Amino acid sequence: MRKLYVIGIGAGDPDQVTVQAIKAMRQVEVFFVIGKGAEKRELVNVRTAILAEHLDHPYRIVEIADPPRDRAPADYQGVVEDWHDRRSALLEDAFARVDGVGGILVWGDPSLYDSTLRMIERVLDRGAQRFDYEVIPGVTSVQALAARHRMVLHRIGEPVHITTGRRLREDGLSGSTVVMLDGDCSFTEVPGDDVHIWWGAYLGMPDETLIEGPLRAVEKEIVERRTRLRADKGWIMDVYLLRPGAGDGQRPSP
Repeated sequence: MRKLYVIGIGAGDPDQVTVQAIKAMRQVEVFFVIGKGAEKRELVNVRTAILAEHLDHPYRIVEIADPPRDRAPADYQGVVEDWHDRRSALLEDAFARVDGVGGILVWGDPSLYDSTLRMIERVLDRGAQRFDYEVIPGVTSVQALAARHRMVLHRIGEPVHITTGRRLREDGLSGSTVVMLDGDCSFTEVPGDDVHIWWGAYLGMPDETLIEGPLRAVEKEIVERRTRLRADKGWIMDVYLLRPGAGDGQRPSP
């Protein structure tokens, strides 16, 4: 493989794929997809649909089984490091079997809570494979959340904090905070009666679901809806914004 494109494809809507991403995809001969098992097959199908809609040439898809990992480890950093090592080894083996130009389609943008670039660097650091790679940015679920709720992520002149559910539980709420990768509904542990939440699941997909309101008033609805959606589909991708101080003039979503 002489070149690899790492392409952000947005949160799931084929219309969110940028012109730059389409041009990059049209250079690719082989796409590498890390699959996550039968119950998450829809994630692979969405990528396949995006390729079918935008590509105008023959291509191959090489699917790689995602190695399992402990989702609630005592040593979080160590477990993730080991997972990245095993993932990168699988990618290295797949790269070695391909000539020409490869591509990896990344949900959202490769720069935000995604491990693809770290794994590629591990492959190159081991020295067995040599190739150039280029990163194409994409629309993140954070941007999609803001657009669907017709809102600005932060107040005037203030920062926005982006974190995970685990860190929200450990560190608490700090101003306008976007939370990703939260499988435990950590917003239920945020104290206070003046916090507002804007929540979205399956953004850009047919099953997209939005809930917005004072946290204490809607948290039970979100938990119940999230549980039901995950049970129905076998997987869920959601993201939300928390903001202390409900009376900030933010226009509610429709």
